[in-house]
Amino acid sequence: MGVVKKICIKRVYEEPSAQDGYRILVDRLWPRGVHKEQLKIDFWAKDWAPSDELRKWFAHDPQKWEAFSKKYIEELISKENAIKEHLSNCPSPTVTLLYSAKDTVHNQAVVLKSFIETKLKDIA
Repeated sequence: MGVVKKICIKRVYEEPSAQDGYRILVDRLWPRGVHKEQLKIDFWAKDWAPSDELRKWFAHDPQKWEAFSKKYIEELISKENAIKEHLSNCPSPTVTLLYSAKDTVHNQAVVLKSFIETKLKDIA
């Protein structure tokens, strides 16, 4: 199918909209207090999320952000082919990466978006 032209990020607690396009949950754990039908995801990319060890180590501490980003990118490199293959078959030119963290600046969706836009630029 298509080529991804736009990647957005959004908290799972925000209302879904038609402009979201293909919605991908990028958390390893299901978000607290959110029912499956209310989230309206197209794909749950558990395997694209940071490993449990990395997630627990980071603990959303902004002081660990730079180290977390580097370590997470190392993890993403090993998943690059799977991510590329999935997004290459995406039915929408817009993809929205959904995350549950309160911090809108220091979260895995920010790193994943940057990774896709730089490493996988032929599809994004």
